[in-house]
Amino acid sequence: MKRIIAAVALTLFSAGLALAADTITLPAKNGNITFPHKKHQELLKDCKVCHEKGPGKIEGFGKDFAHKTCKGCHETKKQGPTKCGECHKK
Repeated sequence: MKRIIAAVALTLFSAGLALAADTITLPAKNGNITFPHKKHQELLKDCKVCHEKGPGKIEGFGKDFAHKTCKGCHETKKQGPTKCGECHKK
């Protein structure tokens, strides 16, 4: 029984990865953000870096979350955009 539950959980997790969009456009007042989701999946390998509750829509996602989590990660890793115009495109 435990193996069946593990197999179902793994299947659901994998399906979430397979269904995730390659690129996501996030609307913003000062220019939309094109987020390369697939590239981040490949680099980070762990969905919980961004998705605290696992794959799916990020609860509470918005400007504050994105600036803290996304921009903060880029600054910490010294990779990717960190200036407004590098993410926000009009």
